[in-house]
Amino acid sequence: MTSESTDTMRHLEAADGTKLYYWVQRCGIKSAPAVLLIHGAASNHTRWSEFTRSTSLRNRFDIVRPDMRGNARSMCRGKLDLGTWCRDLKAILEAEGYGPSIVVGHSLGAQIALHLAATCPERVGALALIDPVVPKALKGKRRWTKRMEPVIRPGVWLLRALNRLGLRRRKFPLMDLEDLDKKTRADMQGDHPQQELVRRYSALGLILEYMPTANYVQQIMATAAQLPGLEEITAPTLVLESAGVDFMDRTRSRAELARLPNRVLVEIDATHWPLTERPDDVREAIEAWALQLDLPAATLWC
Repeated sequence: MTSESTDTMRHLEAADGTKLYYWVQRCGIKSAPAVLLIHGAASNHTRWSEFTRSTSLRNRFDIVRPDMRGNARSMCRGKLDLGTWCRDLKAILEAEGYGPSIVVGHSLGAQIALHLAATCPERVGALALIDPVVPKALKGKRRWTKRMEPVIRPGVWLLRALNRLGLRRRKFPLMDLEDLDKKTRADMQGDHPQQELVRRYSALGLILEYMPTANYVQQIMATAAQLPGLEEITAPTLVLESAGVDFMDRTRSRAELARLPNRVLVEIDATHWPLTERPDDVREAIEAWALQLDLPAATLWC
């Protein structure tokens, strides 16, 4: 069974009229639970294309990959925040008839996953968090950005107001992140691999080619939003931590995430883009953890 033959694009209309697009790959098992893959800021469902095609999880689970509101085919220009994204994901899981799911998120996607577990625990059977951002551990430019949020937020309101007045780009191209990963890996064979990685994935000009400025700024602010009460999230949780992340104090980050009652920590030799740098390491860690989950059927199966 190949992902090309089973990966189906679907969409639903949210209560405010926003069309939410997502892709479902069925494993062929009746009433199979879902693995929900949540991408990060300035990203889309193709962040997970390589993972979806390669993972052995597709033989036991349905795999769901949304374009999160404000990105790619789920483009909109309204307010973006963690509560809205969680409601969107709950609606998608309900529309497809899934019960508690294995929820996997990268960066902003990890923040969304944590808030989904806190606000809709009945929809989350387990969590896999790839480089979750811990606000209390931020340092350098990221810490400064967090402190400047009260100043940045009025700018977002202004940009959204200008959009409503029609001062906006009408269309954005769709970024294929799997293709970008392939090109980046090829270029990383040179003398300055780290510089090439940062240039590709942090370049503001490239990011804003594919999405509105207001959307990107809102996503960056949400990435560093306050975490929910971690002590109350009892779902089994895998934390994949990139060893080379330089915008957080790792000691403080680990101390905060240790508040999760059922946490397993795995370190990946990467910076903040492990799905680009070490895709096999990420996939194997998630598979080994997911296939050993000792969850009762009523928790795992819908």
